[in-house]
Amino acid sequence: MSDAQPRTPESLPPIPADEQAGALSAKLNWLRAGVLGANDGIISTAGLVMGVAGATTDTSALLVAGTAGLVAGALSMAGGEYVSVSSQRDTEIAELRHEAQEIAEDPEGELRQLAGIYERKGIPADVAHEVAVALTERDALAAHAESELGISPDVRADPWQAAGASAAAFSLGALVPLLVMVLSPVAHRVLLTLGAVVLALVLTGLTSATLGGSGRARPIARNVVVGLLGMGLTYLVGTVVGG
Repeated sequence: MSDAQPRTPESLPPIPADEQAGALSAKLNWLRAGVLGANDGIISTAGLVMGVAGATTDTSALLVAGTAGLVAGALSMAGGEYVSVSSQRDTEIAELRHEAQEIAEDPEGELRQLAGIYERKGIPADVAHEVAVALTERDALAAHAESELGISPDVRADPWQAAGASAAAFSLGALVPLLVMVLSPVAHRVLLTLGAVVLALVLTGLTSATLGGSGRARPIARNVVVGLLGMGLTYLVGTVVGG
């Protein structure tokens, strides 16, 4: 066993160069979340301006309603993401602190526990013990965190970054139906907005499918159908209420 002091969650070094796979996966998850945020902005704002367009042709009313929806949606996305990531971060830090305390109080017991985890994965007992010893000497907290908790002690999500990314993605998506609706000629604004939204949903569906490594046809079709249903229903409601 090494004489080095066990790490604590408050003093974690940067991610080593040979441990970048987890960081790459995290970046892909962030990118996928950004695509989904943009998709939410497109669908929700398109539904809103379509509903208003069904009730009135007043461009000012459309602009006010769409802008209000964009701001409210972006703030809601940012707030929800901040709370969610903060809760996740607090939970992970608490678990890491508890694990570090257990390692400090009972290092031999934690070593046996770690070896037992590898044995249950099919590694022979003697090899599992050697692996546990080697990983514990290298970094006991990291070994236990990754094997027992399924988290990395070196990667912590930033709630402010998550909130900003969500708000920005939602806003970019929302700008598509909003700008097309208020800048198009009155006689053609509904059809032009419909076309722009369908195109945007195809792009977000394609991006999401590519990032997820799945087939493209079904995610794109699902994305477009959901968007069309939302716009159609809200346009109908606007027409009935406005009439």
